[in-house]
Amino acid sequence: MQKERTMPYVNIKITREGATSEQKAALISGVTRLLQEVLNKNPATTVVVIDEVDTDNWGIGGEQVTLIRQQSRR
Repeated sequence: MQKERTMPYVNIKITREGATSEQKAALISGVTRLLQEVLNKNPATTVVVIDEVDTDNWGIGGEQVTLIRQQSRR
């Protein structure tokens, strides 16, 4: 029987609100480590992509996050 060869791919989407390079690195290493620990996946073949989305392009409850953030500051 041939061993299954899968390359885990994780896509993290966050709003573009100033996540630092260090924070993104922590997300990438943390997700990679979690896949290794829980699913025994090879870190060398684990792909993690972080997409940053403008808050104008992210909606919650029918409203843009930009507007939600502005309303919560009032």
